[in-house]
Amino acid sequence: MLTIDDIRAIPLFSTLPDDELEHLAHTCADLHLCAGEFAVHEGGERALYAVVSGKMEVIKTFDGIERTLGWRLPGTIFGEVPLALSSPFPGAYRAAEPSRVMRVDAQRYYVLAAASPEIAVKMGALARERIGGLQGLSAEPPKARVTMIGSRWDTACNALRQFLSRNQISYDWMTPDAPEVAARWPGTCPPEQDCPVLRLVHGTVLSRPATRELAELLGLQTQPRLAEYDTMIIGGGPAGLAAAVYGASEGLRTVVLEREAPGGQAGTSSRIENYLGFPNGVSGDELASRALQQARRLGAEILVTRSVARIDVAGRSVHLDGGDVVRARTIILATGVTWRRLAIDGFDRFIGKGIYYGASRSEANATHGLDVYLIGGGNSAGQAALYFANHARMVTLVLRGDSLEKSMSRYLVEQLRGKSNVGVQLRSEVVGARGDTHLTAIDVRDGLSAEVRQHDCGALFVFIGADAETAWLPEEIARDVRGYVLTGDDVVKAGRWSHSRDPYLLESSVPGVFACGDVRLSPVKRVASAVGEGSMAIAFAHKYLQHDAG
Repeated sequence: MLTIDDIRAIPLFSTLPDDELEHLAHTCADLHLCAGEFAVHEGGERALYAVVSGKMEVIKTFDGIERTLGWRLPGTIFGEVPLALSSPFPGAYRAAEPSRVMRVDAQRYYVLAAASPEIAVKMGALARERIGGLQGLSAEPPKARVTMIGSRWDTACNALRQFLSRNQISYDWMTPDAPEVAARWPGTCPPEQDCPVLRLVHGTVLSRPATRELAELLGLQTQPRLAEYDTMIIGGGPAGLAAAVYGASEGLRTVVLEREAPGGQAGTSSRIENYLGFPNGVSGDELASRALQQARRLGAEILVTRSVARIDVAGRSVHLDGGDVVRARTIILATGVTWRRLAIDGFDRFIGKGIYYGASRSEANATHGLDVYLIGGGNSAGQAALYFANHARMVTLVLRGDSLEKSMSRYLVEQLRGKSNVGVQLRSEVVGARGDTHLTAIDVRDGLSAEVRQHDCGALFVFIGADAETAWLPEEIARDVRGYVLTGDDVVKAGRWSHSRDPYLLESSVPGVFACGDVRLSPVKRVASAVGEGSMAIAFAHKYLQHDAG
């Protein structure tokens, strides 16, 4: 417990009368931290902290890389900036050695400052000094972790750009004929046949690398650290990341396998307006980034560029691509769904060269001044249309139906109507794609007149629904005709349950194997429901481990 002498040794409080010191000693938290423990994380709620003993490291994450900004020694304080701005902590404070820290909650500080104006003056001066330091940091030009040279219409270049973007890796991309190449690429520009060529921030140069090779060089985890886990989560979308957060926080040895990048389809969403707790909306990649940081901080392993070759349900082992075999006491399927493809002549040769399935946010800057088309009338198409409207000259939604309101949330319809450069073509469908090296035009047929018209098109984004790709799952895991995994009562109704107890709500036909999110047979397909199911899956996994697992 804090004593009057402990608090008086802190210069900020040294002039306070004994009764106020006594009150602080009885109302403030006394944090005893081991080396590596955090007093507060980046984004934490505002409060005033004072170092009683030990040494605290001030850290902040820039572009996924942790950076040390300074230190706090006994007698010093931190938290003045959040209190001055009524904002979350801009950085984190971690014990560099066993430390003791006093925490004054925000309300208690404001009462103290009102009663002792000299404290408010000292805090204000310190806050101005620290804000100046943060402004200096923000003024530093950001240094991209990867510099890339490659053609815009090269599918390998496009795939690498999407990989970097979705994994929140900053990169600087130039085409081989760009005038700035000579100034921004050290040495001789690589020949076009070697492109895409990437230079990492530490100097390594790669020509047409595989994503796993690039991931490893960038410090992303691709290999499991253990031979066995309490729970293995296959898929890193909202459901999988929620399961990872809850699994790791409850002490389970948790690993997530993700073949592309954490976030799933939600990670490509330009704006999710109705997610609880974000009154101004949140982009899919921001939501994914926050969940990813949270899962890793709690101890979950997140493996990227890894997919599952097969699951041996009898031996409870998962065979990964590349030959690795990992045992898992429970398995959570959170693989989501994949965009449905259009069977139109000419489409396949333009994929990544002007035609994209889903919203490729990395292509937004390349649509400046162009006419962009989107196929589909659901919420995903509406969100993408709003996003691209900030870049393209004109965005047009093409859909077979006769009304947006039948398939899109009202708030999105109203926002689209407020955009002067967003149009809608109802009762229409795209029937052809034109171009030489890349897409330049599309053919659109009017559903009423059957007339086909050609339109210049700088990029086409397709949102026509999605399917569960679960053919790789073993036969023991029951699915419906469209590939969605059966769980709970649906397993019983299908006659695929033989265990002595009833299946848990999210349990598949194989005890200990669960499904959550879009891959599970369910009429509800929402980010919020996927997150809820991910957390529920961990609760059921706990029950299985307690009562069924050997």
